[in-house]
Amino acid sequence: MNTIPSLGAGTFRLKGEDAYNSVKMALEVGFRHIDTAQAYDNEAQVGQAIADSHVDRDDIFLTTKVWMDHYPKESFIPSVKESLAKLQVSEVDLLLVHWPDESGHVPMQEYLTELSRAQEQGLTRTIGVSNFTMAQIDQALSILGAGKILTNQIEVHPYLQNRKLIEHCRQHDIRITGYMPLAVGKVNDDPLLQEIARSHHTSAASVAIAWQLQQGLITIPSSTKPEHLAANLEARLVKLSGQEMKRISTLERAERLANPDFAPQWDE
Repeated sequence: MNTIPSLGAGTFRLKGEDAYNSVKMALEVGFRHIDTAQAYDNEAQVGQAIADSHVDRDDIFLTTKVWMDHYPKESFIPSVKESLAKLQVSEVDLLLVHWPDESGHVPMQEYLTELSRAQEQGLTRTIGVSNFTMAQIDQALSILGAGKILTNQIEVHPYLQNRKLIEHCRQHDIRITGYMPLAVGKVNDDPLLQEIARSHHTSAASVAIAWQLQQGLITIPSSTKPEHLAANLEARLVKLSGQEMKRISTLERAERLANPDFAPQWDE
């Protein structure tokens, strides 16, 4: 697929049969963007679900991410080839580096050069980054040049809106992919989102997804239930008013859910 669909199916925390079934169901209900990673330990199941689906590979936008253990030059490309074998594809549509290496063990110059090499070798059509701050985006641009980074995949939901980083990436024509859009289910119990959802005859989760889509973001919710996958997809039909978008913006509370000890110094 030549363009990245704005709504994708994520597979974070999905293992084994759950990962396989989730991807198979996502494709059946109409998703055409699937997101996985080496660190999720489910690439084989994701690949098998795609192979077993009735969807043509050319109609699927497939993303995976290289884990930090494989950032050194000698292991980066071999790890990507291993991912492709597990996914049963000759190339992915998007290859990301999963986190910036804050340890200093592998310089950014080294692992981003390898990322670019993976693209040059035809292992991926496009490349990007994940969990990069504004300063790291600037550094990455100085290494790769303008126009090379398709997306920066970061945590975005109503309680962590990441406005500064989103705007910084936009200035450099870098798309934002928001992960954890449902804040691990917290949006379902939010009174404001529930109120807005009632007026649209939909769910709070659909409202949270629609809020991201209407900002021009890409988002990758995940689910193991077919009815939730279908509802997530239907969020594309929810049209929030300007006033509703403003009301959702008031939910910001800097609540970061993905913050491991190796995370960078966040912008906000």
